[in-house]
Amino acid sequence: MKFDISKFIISAQNAAALDAELMSSGGFSIDQLMELAGLSCAQAIYKTFPPNSKNRVLVITGPGNNGGDGLVAARHLKLFGYSPTIYYPKRPNKDLYNRLHTQLMNLGVSFTDEIDTAFNETDQIIDAIFGFSFKPPIRDPFKHVISLLESTEKPVTSIDIPSSWDVDLGPPRVGELGANFQPTVLISLTAPKPASKFFKGRHFLGGRFISKDFAAKWGFDLPDYPTYEQILEITANQM
Repeated sequence: MKFDISKFIISAQNAAALDAELMSSGGFSIDQLMELAGLSCAQAIYKTFPPNSKNRVLVITGPGNNGGDGLVAARHLKLFGYSPTIYYPKRPNKDLYNRLHTQLMNLGVSFTDEIDTAFNETDQIIDAIFGFSFKPPIRDPFKHVISLLESTEKPVTSIDIPSSWDVDLGPPRVGELGANFQPTVLISLTAPKPASKFFKGRHFLGGRFISKDFAAKWGFDLPDYPTYEQILEITANQM
C-alpha cells in the first residue's frame, strides 16, 4: 500500500512536546521510551544487516537521549549475536546513562576512545549522536566524527535524524560540515521528521508505542505496523 509520507511527518517542536506529554499524562518514563526506541533500532539493523554479514558494529553515541537510544540498541544487538563497540566521548554523569553503561559492561561490550581505529575495524556504523533537538554548530569532539561519517564507505544507520542535519530543514549547505553525509539507513522514531524528505536510502519507522488518536492530536497519521514487529519499512511505500 502506497502512502503520502507528508501525512506522517512531525516537526521538531511538536516531537519535543509530544515526548513531554508522553512522560506526563501519557504515563511513560524516559527509560521506557528509550528501551522501545532502542529495541526498534536493533530490529531494523538486524533486518538490514544481519549478524552473519555485518557483525562488527561501531555505535557512536552522543550525550543526550539519541545516544541513550544507541546504547539500548547496542545491548540488544549484543544479545542478537553482534559484536558492538561503543564510542562515547561525552558521557553524562546521570543515573540513567550510568545504568546503561553498566548493563553493557556486564555483557562484555567494548568501549573505545580511538575513533579512527574503530572506523577501520568495524563492518557497520550506528549514528546515535544528535537527535531532533540538535542545533548547529557542531562542536568538538564530534566535528571529526562527522567528517568520518561523510567519507566512510561502510554502511551507516542513523537514529531518528542524520547527525549534522537540521531536523526541519535537512542537510547542511554545500561546503558546510555534514553536507555530504547521507547514511545508508534511517530509522525514524515515532514519526518521520521533515528532514527525512532529503534522505535517499532505506527508511524505517520505529517506536511503536502511541495510539492513532494520540498521533492525530499532534497532527500526523500512523501507518499499520506488521503483526508483532516494532518496525515498519516505509522506503518502498513512499509516494
